Amino acid sequence: MARVQHHRVHANDRQQRSRVRLAQEAARLMAEHGIRDFQHAKSKAAQRLGIVDTQALPRNQDIEQALRERQRLFHAGQQPLHLQVRREAAMEAMRFLAAYQPRLVGGVLEGTADAHSSVILQVFHDQPEQVDLFLQEHGIPTLWQDRRLRTLDDRLVDCPVIRFAADDIPFELIVLPVVALRQPLLPGHDGRPAARASLTQVEMLLAESEADTAPRQP
Repeated sequence: MARVQHHRVHANDRQQRSRVRLAQEAARLMAEHGIRDFQHAKSKAAQRLGIVDTQALPRNQDIEQALRERQRLFHAGQQPLHLQVRREAAMEAMRFLAAYQPRLVGGVLEGTADAHSSVILQVFHDQPEQVDLFLQEHGIPTLWQDRRLRTLDDRLVDCPVIRFAADDIPFELIVLPVVALRQPLLPGHDGRPAARASLTQVEMLLAESEADTAPRQP
């Protein structure tokens, strides 16, 4: 019995070490290669490290934490600037798209955005083509694609995603039905409703970050 328990503990330790290595490698891939999808980063990390044990795959939260730590250690001088620029761009875009009640989501909101990151906004309209038409009428070239996303109740749905660029910053608009504004449709990294921020909340976030970085008066 003691030997069986010893092997079980050893196997758990090995899985935990593999999980940590995978989280760190996935974070490296996201930071250096612009991979934004956690599942893709996990799979690529497992392939690179030769780890086939699916029980060793880290949680999305573990990868996000490893990414934050990597940014703190290796990109402390640049990442905050990239984040600030994207939050300011998000604020301007949200003002422009006010009719569609935009909500900021993803790394720009969560604080992990870097030079590779898109500004991701959820916008709400029951006729997605109207959002694309609005952008086209304002002379903004767009790329429309359907993206299969998993919902909170574990369904797969095809959501229109409109991509464009402004001042060399990539944007992605996930177009959701109006009902999803009050009844969240998409999960975040932890499986709960994705964190999202209104224009007012983004303005407050920027004001707080500016106050934190303002020079102190003697």
